Amino acid sequence: MKVYVCVGSSCHLKGSYDIINLMKENIAKNGLEDTVELSGAFCLGKCTEGVSIKVEDEVICGVSKENFNEIFDKYILKK
Repeated sequence: MKVYVCVGSSCHLKGSYDIINLMKENIAKNGLEDTVELSGAFCLGKCTEGVSIKVEDEVICGVSKENFNEIFDKYILKK
């Protein structure tokens, strides 16, 4: 599974590096290092909607520290 976190200027200002760190921690905590490939992306085209991630071909917008666990569970653990 490929997961991209936007690191473009808008997402960077909204906390994308916090989301990257949370992704790394949760991937390791759940033993997913061999099944999840985490990368950065420079723009996912949703600049006004908060930090964006892309899981396979689906773009999820508005990811924050507050809703991270819910999004990780729904889009990564359950797939």
